[in-house]
Amino acid sequence: MADAKFICGLLVGALATSAGVWTLSQRGVVKPTAGDTIQANVYADNWFMLYINGKPVAVDSIDFLPHNVMSFDILPEYPMTIAVLAKDNADPKTGLEYGDHIGDGGFILKFADGTVTTENWKAKSFFTGPLNRDVQSPKVSRQPLPANWYAKDFDDSTWENATEYTTERVNPKESFYRADFGSAKFIWTKDLDLDNTVIFRTKIERPDWKPRWTTKPELDVSGAPHS
Repeated sequence: MADAKFICGLLVGALATSAGVWTLSQRGVVKPTAGDTIQANVYADNWFMLYINGKPVAVDSIDFLPHNVMSFDILPEYPMTIAVLAKDNADPKTGLEYGDHIGDGGFILKFADGTVTTENWKAKSFFTGPLNRDVQSPKVSRQPLPANWYAKDFDDSTWENATEYTTERVNPKESFYRADFGSAKFIWTKDLDLDNTVIFRTKIERPDWKPRWTTKPELDVSGAPHS
């Protein structure tokens, strides 16, 4: 009798599971899989925070040294608004690093869908120094970050385009050469040395794209940090 009850329980469980799957199918629910994701490679001198379509996606795991490449998967949806906060190592009061040295920045990104950093991205500095390259009496210029700099509808139309830099000029460290950055270019503002905090933005359009999946996230990540 015990065996019969056990077998009956298994059958009921199997039928319930089948019914659940059937119900999802009947409702037209299609979930994204790992095959729908693409890989992202990002390198920043020294640190970055990345948002896609207004949502936080990645934060550099090392804020200073050693320089590192962040590789991670993303689930792409188009149009795709990419917003990046990048920071070079610099004393907030002087703009110097190591006490008396002017550093330089640099940012590069490549997604497996072909998205790469180029001069077509927008770029704006919010912390510059030392002004006039004065390391003896250093002064800085700062602007507060816009509250919604990462949002899809943020207006960056008045921002200048990013400036491309050669690999030799940025002089990335060993980790950069171990990753695939393809045709991506190092970018920053017009001043690679003095601009220490920069926001980059771009929008990737794919008019013919449609998601294969039908599910939408229900969790709220709007309260995640953004500065």
